[in-house]
Amino acid sequence: MQAFEAADVPALVRLLADDAVLEMPPVPLWYRGSRDYGRFLERVFQMRGTDWAMRELTANRQPALAAYAPEPGGGRRLHTVQVFTVTDGRVAHNVVFADPRVFDAFELPGEIPDNEFRRER
Repeated sequence: MQAFEAADVPALVRLLADDAVLEMPPVPLWYRGSRDYGRFLERVFQMRGTDWAMRELTANRQPALAAYAPEPGGGRRLHTVQVFTVTDGRVAHNVVFADPRVFDAFELPGEIPDNEFRRER
């Protein structure tokens, strides 16, 4: 969570298995390998900004995160739910959901106002 909120791509890549897979159903987006995954994250931060907020979740007993992207006028909007498969202490697979029906299943707030956002360091 800290590495994502800090937009620290090298730290995020260190968390990945060498052959990690990123997919975003139903979008035909699929990456394999920590290098390409890292390049994708660099692009996300360039496009969406670097002041993200994360909320810890579980999904089917797997670790997961809700990712809130910064909004131009302030605050953060729910962007994705990310579900991880962790093998030998590293992320081997990340399935990223952007479908609002998935958000509803977790009863997540759609936005986090600036006054509620506190980054714990």
